[in-house]
Amino acid sequence: MLFSLNVGVTTSFAATGGKLIIINKQNNQLAYYANGKLQKIFRVGTGRSPSLTPEGKFKIVNKIVNRPYYKGKIPGGDPRNPLGNRWLGLNARGTWGTTYGIHGNNNPSSIGHYVSSGCVRMYDNQVEWLFAQVPVNTPVIITSSGKSFKSIAASYGYRVIGGESKVSTPAQTNSSILKRGSKGPAVTTLQKKLTSLGYSTKGIDGSFGANTEKAVRLFQKDRHLTVDGVVGPATKKALGIK
Repeated sequence: MLFSLNVGVTTSFAATGGKLIIINKQNNQLAYYANGKLQKIFRVGTGRSPSLTPEGKFKIVNKIVNRPYYKGKIPGGDPRNPLGNRWLGLNARGTWGTTYGIHGNNNPSSIGHYVSSGCVRMYDNQVEWLFAQVPVNTPVIITSSGKSFKSIAASYGYRVIGGESKVSTPAQTNSSILKRGSKGPAVTTLQKKLTSLGYSTKGIDGSFGANTEKAVRLFQKDRHLTVDGVVGPATKKALGIK
C-alpha cells in the first residue's frame, strides 16, 4: 500500500483511495495524489491578497458542472462565466461548497497569478480532468509554504510518494478555441470570414465581443452546429479556418 494514516488524520484519505489535493499559494501550484502517489502538478490562480484564499485542511463537499455565476447573473456554460465549466466546492471558513472552490475560468491568462476573490482557478481543460478524478470528501490542503508537497503532506499527517514534478501545461487545443473575450489575429481572421459569408460582426477589430458572438451563433444555427457562440474545432471546420 502506497499511503498510510497517522493517528488523528481523517479517514477520508483512505476512503477516497488515497486521493489528496495540496495547493501551495507561495508558488501557485496544485498537486494531485491518487493511491498516495503524485499524479500531476498544475499551475493555479489564487487570492489577490494572502488572506483571501483560506489556508488549512478542508474537503470537497460538492461537484458542479457549469455552475452559474449568480453574482453576475451569468448562466452556467456561458463563455462569459468566470467560474468556467467545473466547480469543486470546499467547506472552508464555515461555508459548505458555496463560497470557496476550485474551478475553471474564462480568462486563461490569469492562471498562475494572484487574481481571485478567494477561490482557486485552473485552466478549464485541467479542472475537467481533475473533476473526473476526485470524489466528494477528497481532502484538500491549502497553505503557503517553501516546503515540497511531500513535506507539506507529512506536516498534516499524510505519507505520500512524490512531491516534485513538472507542472502540467494546458492542452494546445484549448488555447485555439475562440470565444467572447478572445483577442488577436485569429479573431481578425474569424471576423473577416464571418463577414464574407454574410454574418456581420459590425467591424473587424480583432476583439471577440458581443457582435462577433452573435454572428457566430447565427452561423452555428444555420449550419446545425451546437449554438454556444464558441468557435471550437467543429465551428472552425465549418468556417474553413484553422
